[in-house]
Amino acid sequence: MSTQPAKIALVTGATRGIGFETARQLARNGVHVLVAGRNPDRAAMAAETLRGEGLAVQPIHLDVTSDETIRAAAGDVEREFGRLDVLVNNAAIRIEQYGKQPSEQPLTQWRETFDTNLFGVVAVTQAFLPLIRKSAAGRIVNLSSLLASIGTHSNPDSYAYSDHFKSLPAYSAAKSGVNSWTVHLAYELRGTTIKVNAVHPGYTKTDMNDGEGYFEVPVGAATGVRMALLDSNGPTGTFVHMDETVPW
Repeated sequence: MSTQPAKIALVTGATRGIGFETARQLARNGVHVLVAGRNPDRAAMAAETLRGEGLAVQPIHLDVTSDETIRAAAGDVEREFGRLDVLVNNAAIRIEQYGKQPSEQPLTQWRETFDTNLFGVVAVTQAFLPLIRKSAAGRIVNLSSLLASIGTHSNPDSYAYSDHFKSLPAYSAAKSGVNSWTVHLAYELRGTTIKVNAVHPGYTKTDMNDGEGYFEVPVGAATGVRMALLDSNGPTGTFVHMDETVPW
């Protein structure tokens, strides 16, 4: 007779960067992690790497822009586990070109960015929420960004107040939408044991950032992992980086 894992987590966009490291750190904390990726071969390779470290993970095909793969993944999780304890909405893209003015970024890039970075988050959450409701203490973690913070963007002393980061209006706006979704969902679930939070990982040295940043990837993953493992006294409806609250 099979024994169910104590906690089951699904991390989107988990084949590289912060998502991959989030899966690793959760698994090191005893969580059974579903390594989700839009490319099933890359998801399988990422899971194999982590299994080689002795970690309890398995791959799952999930493209956050594909309703078909989202439904299929939710069905697979329901049949195998009957619940989901942790959902980390990590998958995101950055396709805008540095150096262009905000008004010069084409509308097609706005639509593509929003499809993944905002609509994908909502679609995945809606599909898995019935399974998260079956958890004794569900956790939803939405990967946001300091670029989502309107207050930070307006602060001349912030690194976001620069030509470099003002080149990313669609990315920034989509992440602001993720923050708004976080607050709305936390309100909906306020009377339950489910906690919903947004996190800023920090300016991390990932492929998305062309290898630039202040933090190595393990540090960038740490805030999301901490919020995924919150105990019953932890907050909900917050936007945090490490131990600090980030302005909306």
